[in-house]
Amino acid sequence: MLVSSAMSSSDYVLNGIYSPNVSHILHPITLQHLAREWLKEDTPNFDYGGFLVGEKEETAVLLMKNFGVLAGRPFFDAVFKELDCRVDWFENEGAKIEPITVVAKVSGKVRQILLGERVALNIVSRASGIATAANNLNRLVKTVGWKGEIAGSRKTTPGFRLVEKYALLVGGISTDSFDLSSMIMLKDNHIWTAGSIAQAVKDCKVVGSFSTKVEVECHSLEDAEEAAHAGSDIIMLENFSPEALVPAAKALKEKFPNVIIETSGGITEETVLQYCNSNVDIISMSRLTQGYDTVDFSLKIQKAGIDPRNLIVKL
Repeated sequence: MLVSSAMSSSDYVLNGIYSPNVSHILHPITLQHLAREWLKEDTPNFDYGGFLVGEKEETAVLLMKNFGVLAGRPFFDAVFKELDCRVDWFENEGAKIEPITVVAKVSGKVRQILLGERVALNIVSRASGIATAANNLNRLVKTVGWKGEIAGSRKTTPGFRLVEKYALLVGGISTDSFDLSSMIMLKDNHIWTAGSIAQAVKDCKVVGSFSTKVEVECHSLEDAEEAAHAGSDIIMLENFSPEALVPAAKALKEKFPNVIIETSGGITEETVLQYCNSNVDIISMSRLTQGYDTVDFSLKIQKAGIDPRNLIVKL
């Protein structure tokens, strides 16, 4: 079934369930700006390949060559919109795709298609890689009945944060803080400069007011209790081993039941289940936005009588 590039609010799939369209979180002007900057970066001067192929109308098919969760459609669309090309989708955002599958087609002047090819593929391959990893982690922690949230981190690629954070949502997990303006995050350098945890929390609340959550990075139970007493909304137990995390999280929840407890630091897919404690609300992982695997895509100009999927296999 062909899916229009203008998605309806019912065609977003999350973990196999139709959900409100997460792409509506993206501002259209921001998408346009990013697409233009990416395209200018890739072709800053002459388009030599465009001279070769000209402006004949062509159609190219987008092939997803690995198993994974499809993500990044709005950014892919924005790139080709800037080039006056039309994108028609055959698969929904968030769908789990078996290889090799034609997931979309792009129609327009051939030189315009090729101007957008690598930019759009870079985006969708990375977004789908993150969404796939996020989806796998989400399913993994659910196997042990854990009720908390897996989250990404602020360790994102400069200039590519919006795509990476969006892909986490498509994969079914939390973005955590989007940036330093999303919440007040007090790390060790802030605290050392302020003099104490209590002083740091007190000072930042002057400007943060009631509307901005405060999170404090803590390396001991004593620091965590000081932060909670000072009014921190979220306590991050940083670099705790699973053995140290369990009693610390329990003690905090007993004294401060309304405080959100997050843990982070060196947690991987292999160790994450050791941190799935009932007193831990959030497990944040940099692996999801730093050093993630990608999903392989190709964009192939259609030729009569040739199945593009067979062409990929031969290559």
